[in-house]
Amino acid sequence: MSLRDQFTEQMKLSMKAGTAARTSAVRMIMAKVKDADIVARPKGVDKISDEEIAAVLRGMVKSRRESVELYTQGNRPELAAKEEAEIAVIESFLPQQMDDTATEQAVVDAVAEAGATSIKDMGKVMAVLKTKYAATLDMAKAGPIVKAKLSA
Repeated sequence: MSLRDQFTEQMKLSMKAGTAARTSAVRMIMAKVKDADIVARPKGVDKISDEEIAAVLRGMVKSRRESVELYTQGNRPELAAKEEAEIAVIESFLPQQMDDTATEQAVVDAVAEAGATSIKDMGKVMAVLKTKYAATLDMAKAGPIVKAKLSA
């Protein structure tokens, strides 16, 4: 089942269940994906792929995490809780992220595959990671690990 189909199905289920917060979050996701589709049209793409949808979702999660931090600092726990709830809904559509051990192993494999020997080769290693593990690897976590491996 494609992500678009999952969004539609979850929208129907949340509307039937009467969960307004979840319905709102799913609607927001669908709107963001529609915006990405519109942006992609000049490139000759009618609808973006599931991988691109996952990237859009990760971007949404990232911005909400930043909002949670700001709301917490501003002593607005009710707004932070709303953002946390939206994060949970968005993440329910994303594939499971690699744990630390799997990330470490993926970096070791990518360094070997790229033939990287120094910090100058970091871009090559990151490119290998992105092509192989884009959906399941948190690139923000992988960057420092790659840097540590190449600096050693």
